[in-house]
Amino acid sequence: MAVEIDVVYQGDLHCEARHAPSGATLLTDAPTDIGGKGEAFSPTDLCATSLGSCVVTTMGLLASRIGLDIAGTKVHVVKEMVADPVRRIGALLVTVTFPPGKSYSPEDRKRLEGAASSCPVKKSLHPDLKAPITFVYPE
Repeated sequence: MAVEIDVVYQGDLHCEARHAPSGATLLTDAPTDIGGKGEAFSPTDLCATSLGSCVVTTMGLLASRIGLDIAGTKVHVVKEMVADPVRRIGALLVTVTFPPGKSYSPEDRKRLEGAASSCPVKKSLHPDLKAPITFVYPE
């Protein structure tokens, strides 16, 4: 299934993207280290955001199928840029933290971690991009 997204360059390193199916829009700006104002997500920030939201959405799909409650789970992504040999994302360090007051069996943890690692965004990343996922469970 194809999804259409239209992007209009608005000048001054800003873009507006429109998600055709929903009509939702978002703005981007170049990062400050290359002349942007940092007023919105940069394109590479959106890549990091895509990975984080895909990881937790994929886990949510599994959780709903097997009757687990993962509401309140947080995902933190640290995007590290590299310049050699070209400017690109070098690493997306993902930490998934499950909410306190909930417990997950070893089998549930294994299934959730498998789902996270199989998210389509993670599977679409170049193998040179480091994208480890750390899981933090409540004690």
